[in-house]
Amino acid sequence: MQQLSSRPDEKLEIIMNKYADMLFRICIVMLSNHADSQDVIQETMISYIRSAPVFRSEEHEKAWLIKVTVNKCRDLLRHRLRHKTVSLESAAGIVQPQSDGHILDSLMSLPEKFRIVLTLYYVEEYSTKEIAKITGKTQSAVKMRLKKGRVLLREIYREEQE
Repeated sequence: MQQLSSRPDEKLEIIMNKYADMLFRICIVMLSNHADSQDVIQETMISYIRSAPVFRSEEHEKAWLIKVTVNKCRDLLRHRLRHKTVSLESAAGIVQPQSDGHILDSLMSLPEKFRIVLTLYYVEEYSTKEIAKITGKTQSAVKMRLKKGRVLLREIYREEQE
């Protein structure tokens, strides 16, 4: 049996330290579930190890990780549609308190196509051009989703406040 060098472990640890929080925020926005978000990040790291991609730059690596994470979230969402379940959190009525919970709740109620674009733009501070590359949409489509997403978010947030 071959022994793996500690080098891949070191690389993975660096990647996790650098990107795990960002990837977790994206997963939470898309999945609304802490445990599923952790699972998706773990699966993303497994894909990273298995494919051992070579990147042109740090930004290319970051974009690759985001794209894989978003795709794995979408896969999980499709699985949820086919296999209906009730989460333990909703069954037990557990709510995690957050200072910006109302805005987060409003964001979570948006369709996925708006949630991911708003998160990448406002939280991760990507440009519309970079978001277009990550999502595979045109830059004008990203701008339109940002505009529509802001309008929807404003409406939903106002309704929740009333």
